[in-house]
Amino acid sequence: MSQTPPPGRPDDGEGRNPLEDLLRQLMGGMPPGGGPAGANPFAGLDPAALQAAGLPGDPAALGRMMAQVQQMMAGGGDGPVNWDLAHQVARQRAVADGDPSVPDAARRSAAEALRLADLWLDERTALGSAGATSAAWSRSEWVEATLPVWKQLAEPVARSVGEAMATAMAEQAPPEMRAMVSAASGVVRSVGGAVFGMQVGQAIGELAGEVVSGTDIGLPLAPEGTTALLPANVDAFAEGLEVPLEEVRLYLALRECAHARLFTQRPWLRAHVLGIVEAFAAGIRIDTERIEEAVRSVDPTDPEALQQALGSGMLEPERTLEQEAALGRLETVLALVEGWVDHVVDSAAAPLPSAAALREVVRRRRASGGPAEHTLSSLVGLELRPRRLRDAAALWAAVEAAEGVEGRDAAWSHPDLVPGAEDLDDPAGYAGRRSRADEQASDVDAALAQLLDGGLGEARHERSAGERTARRDEGGQDGEPADDGPDDDQPGDDEPGDGGGAPR
Repeated sequence: MSQTPPPGRPDDGEGRNPLEDLLRQLMGGMPPGGGPAGANPFAGLDPAALQAAGLPGDPAALGRMMAQVQQMMAGGGDGPVNWDLAHQVARQRAVADGDPSVPDAARRSAAEALRLADLWLDERTALGSAGATSAAWSRSEWVEATLPVWKQLAEPVARSVGEAMATAMAEQAPPEMRAMVSAASGVVRSVGGAVFGMQVGQAIGELAGEVVSGTDIGLPLAPEGTTALLPANVDAFAEGLEVPLEEVRLYLALRECAHARLFTQRPWLRAHVLGIVEAFAAGIRIDTERIEEAVRSVDPTDPEALQQALGSGMLEPERTLEQEAALGRLETVLALVEGWVDHVVDSAAAPLPSAAALREVVRRRRASGGPAEHTLSSLVGLELRPRRLRDAAALWAAVEAAEGVEGRDAAWSHPDLVPGAEDLDDPAGYAGRRSRADEQASDVDAALAQLLDGGLGEARHERSAGERTARRDEGGQDGEPADDGPDDDQPGDDEPGDGGGAPR
């Protein structure tokens, strides 16, 4: 059990974890560093430390959020994330730099680009159109539209972390205090839900200022049956590229429509991705022994030592082998999705003069730690490896060269047919292995068809012919087939089935 600093020791907020201070304020009402009632309790916190904790870097903004938290603690629900708070924080962050309504002209331009992109893709993929509704969103509208999927992504992890932390606290408490700690577990979870809600909302709000479309980060965030562009962010993306805005808009629309086709025509993919996140969350564990060892070695009166201990990651969940496996599966499937989109769009966008340059800009944007990597890392602890994008694009190009567009897209028919991580290491080898597997499957199908249509068919034919011959042999003198039962026309005949014919 960790020791507490002497009650009279002044605390200026240095060397402390901002989340620890926040929890103190929420649970105990004492602002970090003290201060009169009604004062901003976060005025003394380092903005950089707040941002490192996934919270707003402006202490004044955090103070306003704190007032909201205090109002909503009772009404935030029993879930692992206070989504009311997350929603408000995300909306506030999304409009912080301005978020005007999308003009009618921009909506028409976005709709036209999405319509044209869908037509261009018809020639380059066997997956049919998503039949999607075209939309042009403001940043706030993107927050509203994608929040349901964020709930599916974040809640499993938040729930597992909350349960693991509550268990760890109970195990570390002295025997005489365990009953009290257990009784307070509901309050701890409620506080954790508020903190997690603030972090989620902050991340979603920041992401709203970066994404250019509904599926920009490779996840199916947009509602099913919807393709969307964010005109304000598209304009920002195009700045400094020396490429006409119309070309940029059309290229990004091609990527959006390609994502939509894949997730709509292969509905198992959405559930597969979200299921991997849930599998990752289910394996979260807190290493209580590591925490106890670190606490015993730290002088609680030494701020620098506390800072070093907190920065060592002792409070972070420990990854299990199951989590590492789930993380690998998620990284692979997202790389395959992005690689497929990259390859298909590169082919479809060939008429655009700046297609090659735009492709490289998008690749570098993802490889430099784009929105997907940072958001998933801060929300659910999942770190992506965008470098696999190029490997995946090479793999799909190799499959298309060997089997054509139909064969390439057939690999998405079922989860068992999708390439694995080892195939990303050897794209050309995967195409060869797939061809050999198809040949073996064809041989098996041919043998089975021969057995069913040939062997069994002949057996049925022979059995039917034999039955007809037997009936003729058992028939009467006039050649009529015999009845299966007694002959009612010949009284006194007690032999069933002979029909009065010749003796057998």
